[in-house]
Amino acid sequence: MEIRACRVLLREVLPDEAGRLVDGGPRDRSWADGYPLAGTIPPARAIIAQDRDRQWRPGFGLYQIVLPANGDHDRPDVVIGDIGFHTAQSVGSIEIGYGIVPSHRGHGYVTEAVNALTAWALAQPGVTEVRAETETDNVASQNVLARAGFTLVDVTAEARRYHRVAAA
Repeated sequence: MEIRACRVLLREVLPDEAGRLVDGGPRDRSWADGYPLAGTIPPARAIIAQDRDRQWRPGFGLYQIVLPANGDHDRPDVVIGDIGFHTAQSVGSIEIGYGIVPSHRGHGYVTEAVNALTAWALAQPGVTEVRAETETDNVASQNVLARAGFTLVDVTAEARRYHRVAAA
């Protein structure tokens, strides 16, 4: 499955692709330097385990953030980060997380990805809230969530928690 944003494409990581991510196997797209991120491997392993246990649910896993070539034959599609769901939907709520390689930070790509994935999630039956959490000192991530229409709902010594709800 693919979800298109303005300048980026979110491409779902399927179970066999998750295996290649974990094992460093062949890939079908170019990866920006620094990809996969440290946070990429745990959700890829979770997809593999869910598939093995017949619990994998298409759409609610990990997506690569792809910067498409858009007809530029001198540059291939490039994976610049990823975004996905940390938890399975429970009582209408689902949590997302994301990351991007350092060389592509500060260009608004993650904000576009968060907006696109959140809109997709809130359009799914039963989903009424998308949540996200940042470390208290991760101002860049907090700014992404604010630009994507998330509201700060809780602050602790360790984290800031945000949510965006379905339009009434």
